Amino acid sequence: MSEILDVIRARHSARMPYDPDRPVPAGLLGQILEAARWAPTAHNMQNYEIIVVDDPGMLEQIAAIRSEVSVEFIRENLAQLSFSEDELRSKKVGILAGMFPPSWLDPDAKPSPSELAEHAFLGHAIASAPLLLIVLHDSSRRAPASAGDVLGMISLGCVMQNMWLMAEAGGISMQILSALSGDHVEAELRRLLDFPPQFKVSFGARLGYPLNPPTPTLRVRRDTADLVHRNSFRASHPR
Repeated sequence: MSEILDVIRARHSARMPYDPDRPVPAGLLGQILEAARWAPTAHNMQNYEIIVVDDPGMLEQIAAIRSEVSVEFIRENLAQLSFSEDELRSKKVGILAGMFPPSWLDPDAKPSPSELAEHAFLGHAIASAPLLLIVLHDSSRRAPASAGDVLGMISLGCVMQNMWLMAEAGGISMQILSALSGDHVEAELRRLLDFPPQFKVSFGARLGYPLNPPTPTLRVRRDTADLVHRNSFRASHPR
């Protein structure tokens, strides 16, 4: 049982460039997809399909898709940032600001043309990964009486977690790419990958092996005592 918890704790988002010449072994990819297949979904509706993209030419076309950063993202992202490791340790939530361009750290600033160009295409996000998984949400399948299809979204989260944990256990680096679900990007992916109208891009995941050894980063979580409430919310954590 402790081995499962070790994998859960070790799971992380590997944002660095991957080695394009070192493919994910077929056996490990099969295990990752098998883990996705056994993910729990509401009413066992299995409301997803997975497109495996490993053709270099197709990956190049996807990398060339324009994906502009919205003002809304910059503003809401800023609220989650800490500007020092001490601040992050104190908050126990969020991420460090240093991983983003300077102009993203001021809600009133406008990114420079060079920064916009650097982040304007998916190639920046894909960063030479040899394998991309695109998880599609089948909007024609819904859990009964689920407002906003929230149970369907939870189900897709279970698919993501199963794949991520299996990748971690197999020594494969992985990063979730939420940018693939943007309207313009989704339209371009639909054109390239030819999936039907009822399918929406839920998320993408790039997998591979880092080109260089990962740089250790500070990872934080709230303490269990801070987030667990026993019998009553306010009695255990008066605010």
